[in-house]
Amino acid sequence: MSSSDPLGATQRWRLDLAYDGRAFSGFAYQPRHDTVVGLLRETLAATLRLDHEPQIVGAARTDSGVHAFQQVVHVDLPVVTKVRSLESERLMNSLNKQLRGRVQILLAEPVNDDFHARFSATWREYRYLVLETTPPGLDFTNEWSWAVAGPLDLRKMNRSARSTVGTHDFRAFCRRPSNSSPGEPLLRRVLEARWERLEDQWVMSPRHPPVVRLTIRAQSFCHNMVRALTSTMVAIGQGTLDADTVQQRLESFSRYQLPPLAPASGLALVAVGYESDGSPTRNI
Repeated sequence: MSSSDPLGATQRWRLDLAYDGRAFSGFAYQPRHDTVVGLLRETLAATLRLDHEPQIVGAARTDSGVHAFQQVVHVDLPVVTKVRSLESERLMNSLNKQLRGRVQILLAEPVNDDFHARFSATWREYRYLVLETTPPGLDFTNEWSWAVAGPLDLRKMNRSARSTVGTHDFRAFCRRPSNSSPGEPLLRRVLEARWERLEDQWVMSPRHPPVVRLTIRAQSFCHNMVRALTSTMVAIGQGTLDADTVQQRLESFSRYQLPPLAPASGLALVAVGYESDGSPTRNI
């Protein structure tokens, strides 16, 4: 419990959720914008008849248009509300009824006060879908993938992905926070990064499956990191950038003449790991 006063006692809750990023101007709360946190705060306050919208802390921030299959948040809620005492299944069902599919609550459970959705997380995992189109110009882009001209050399792309594994300064691939100095390192530890072709269920290509997926897991990510790495590695796979470009930029910290960010549409947060889940941090 977060308070010894039974009238004002609160309980920390963990909520796991999924959402289609097309409906939101990102995850984090922004006044006068539709965001995931904004919708959750509003829905919790209305569903539980709270006097004030509760504060919500997330495991990761997703930009406008970026999807999530497992986002994790925590929120402190009154033990006794004007509606009823809180129970996991009842809370989850009530929220999903009010959210109407805009956000889907996958899990709602009470947790200890020391659980922190962001700081207790040991890793986050994203995936990016790329649709390889042949001939070039045939655009199958949708809101879940990025269509690019093929063929893509996955051997080179995986070589560049492997160079990100470990602790590196990702200044060349991240948007610098406004409160940091230009020379300050942006150190992040990547645990796994790989490209693979997915099975072609629709027989869209007689040669090979046209969809490739980047899976990247790290302790944490800086802003735009996955989209910047994706566009660079796709250019490597197309042969327009040298195979060692990612490694070189990790050492030089320079973003000069790198391609624009990959579109938000192909990116999704797919998992968040916690020691309490029995989810191991993978060793390098």
